[in-house]
Amino acid sequence: MVIDEEGNQLGELPTREALEIAQDRGLDLVEVAEKANPPVCKIMDYGKFKYQQQKRKQEAKKKQTVIQIKEVKFRPKTDEHDYQTKLKHIRRFLEGGDRCKVTIFFRGREIVHKDRGLAVLERVKEETQDISKMEQAPRSEGRTMNMMLAPIKK
Repeated sequence: MVIDEEGNQLGELPTREALEIAQDRGLDLVEVAEKANPPVCKIMDYGKFKYQQQKRKQEAKKKQTVIQIKEVKFRPKTDEHDYQTKLKHIRRFLEGGDRCKVTIFFRGREIVHKDRGLAVLERVKEETQDISKMEQAPRSEGRTMNMMLAPIKK
């Protein structure tokens, strides 16, 4: 099955004849649907076709958004002012559309007081619940405790 450059069907033609028609017009014969019965071929400028495909891919790439994961680290003994500053950073990241990983890092014997780290994570969750949802519950890995927050889609 052969289709010409304007989209008109020329019908079922032998391959040689279709190639000759394409060459007479100074174009290429391109197989569009090989699995169809009979296979569908189109007479077109292949270079121009590839160029247009590349341009479409670039346009699609421009429109996509890349979501990054930002990380904010706390300690169980983080003071109130430092906590508020880090909370502002978390809010800014979430409002910007990025996911935020909140990490509590335990040093030395602080690891015994995991409840304090969990309390900090719960407080962060409560204070950001208007703009975020918890994507991953707090979980402990070695000397760190992590929680993932994702922005709420509006």
